[in-house]
Amino acid sequence: MTTRFDPWSAEFVAHPYEVYAELRAGAPAAYHEATGSWLVPRHAEVGALLRDRRLGRAYTHRFSHQEFGRTPPDPAHEPFHTLNDHGLLDLEAPDHTRIRRLVAKAFTPRMVEGLRPTVARLADELVDGLLAEGGGDLISAVAEPLPVAVIAELLGVPAADRTLLRPWSAAITGMFEPSPTPEAARQAVAASTEFSDYLRGLIRARRAAPGPDLVSALIAAQEDGGRLSEQEMVSTCALLLNAGHEATVNTTGNGWWALFRNPGQLALLRGDVDGLLPGAIEELLRYDTPLQMFTRWVLEDIELGGATVPRGSRLALLFGSANRDPARFAEPDRLDLTRTDNPHISFGAGIHFCLGAPLARLELTESYGALLRRVPNLTLLREPAWQPGYVIRGLTELLVTP
Repeated sequence: MTTRFDPWSAEFVAHPYEVYAELRAGAPAAYHEATGSWLVPRHAEVGALLRDRRLGRAYTHRFSHQEFGRTPPDPAHEPFHTLNDHGLLDLEAPDHTRIRRLVAKAFTPRMVEGLRPTVARLADELVDGLLAEGGGDLISAVAEPLPVAVIAELLGVPAADRTLLRPWSAAITGMFEPSPTPEAARQAVAASTEFSDYLRGLIRARRAAPGPDLVSALIAAQEDGGRLSEQEMVSTCALLLNAGHEATVNTTGNGWWALFRNPGQLALLRGDVDGLLPGAIEELLRYDTPLQMFTRWVLEDIELGGATVPRGSRLALLFGSANRDPARFAEPDRLDLTRTDNPHISFGAGIHFCLGAPLARLELTESYGALLRRVPNLTLLREPAWQPGYVIRGLTELLVTP
């Protein structure tokens, strides 16, 4: 097929939505040779395929690499795959079912809600810092440190070690892009090794002296006599950092950039923070979703719009396109903070729906709330640039003044 879809192009990363509209006007799925994937751009198909058990995030629970027609991963990347492949995001039943139940016993709604005072305090402290500096980069000053600090509190990471977390997360998620460069792979492998070693040490410490943190709760969680293995705990903690952190950072940056480009909506929100903020968070997640693409493997031949997609194919579910689909959203290219019919899929769907969604919503609510209430005249200094990554899409910086 001929398309302007190009995840390696800075121009496309900055402006993907016109290309998405062209894709939605075509077939429900179309093969894209450069990425070796079938692109799925519409909300209906994306939502259905996220729940379709003929697909999987992995295939090795049913097939060898050779049986599936795929080349085994580079052995040099083993530390990354060990860390990534034991996490909920890349597991299928029955392992996914077992682990999610155990993690849910530890990572409870009550635990998340109990973090609210801490998240609110951290958000206020970061906004204080931004004000004390007379402005600066909203991403490095508020968006990045908040979720890192929250995850560190959740896991019980000592304050002196918290500067390690963000670089590890950034390096590991670089492997989620289509065809990562050798250097990106090297950095991801190194970060996977270092983070895994760190978490194993933390687990040993909590076995010896349990605390009120998530690591201690994961150690204690059991069902029918079963417990999480050490690797499963390591991978769960890494996933909470990598997936939750990157989503929160980029929803903050992308969302504020959207608000600055829509001053009428920003003024509306400033006029009724308490009433509009919960719905505004959902609209900002829809409007410029931080996770633009989610891949799944075809485990059995399927039909999509009259085309046969054979077993062994990879589907690229385009979340950013689905969230702008006019067949599901009224005026989808318009930012509408009062939107009520908003079934966005920014947190996914089906068994891989984001486990950390309640925590992400809490962090976003407290972050936006602190800025809106305490810096009512927050102003953008200049148009920002986009990072080169496409799958996890965010800004390099967002310079503001109070």
